[in-house]
Amino acid sequence: MYRRNYGKRVVIAGFLLAIGVIVPYLFHTSTIPGTVFLPMHIPVLLGGFLLPPHLAFMLGALTPILNSLVSGMPPIFPMALIMTVELGFYGLITSLLYRKLKAPSILTLLISMLVGRIMAGVMVFLLAIFFSGDLAPAFLDPIAFISAGVVTGLPGIIIQLILIPILVYSIMRYTTIDLD
Repeated sequence: MYRRNYGKRVVIAGFLLAIGVIVPYLFHTSTIPGTVFLPMHIPVLLGGFLLPPHLAFMLGALTPILNSLVSGMPPIFPMALIMTVELGFYGLITSLLYRKLKAPSILTLLISMLVGRIMAGVMVFLLAIFFSGDLAPAFLDPIAFISAGVVTGLPGIIIQLILIPILVYSIMRYTTIDLD
């Protein structure tokens, strides 16, 4: 029973990873700003609701790296590295809060977004320490980086807060995916 469910979860993770590459690619090729609508975040956050913590973390960490390798966006240094940490924590925290602690979906999303952004700020801080000469000024102040990201990505954040609970409810209600 465990192997069958684990195999199903790996397939779900692969499917969400594919969506996490295809949708941002469509955004980049159509000149829709990904920094505003955050298309990579939706499959990762959705994965947090559907996958165990370790798979949700891997989904989040792999999505920006694979995007960078496939499309060149985000640039591997520094954005893909920062987003690897941010999205990895999105997946991990979402899975822990929703699947393990049974927190409500909106609260789960808000906390996950907060923790992910804080971890992105930590990564910016570390990169600034080690690579200050190689970074643009926007990457030298973690607080300014996070603030700018939230302000720029506000439409995407609103979309996530509306769309993801609807998708999670629909998936749980109308499919055979179980959380156990």
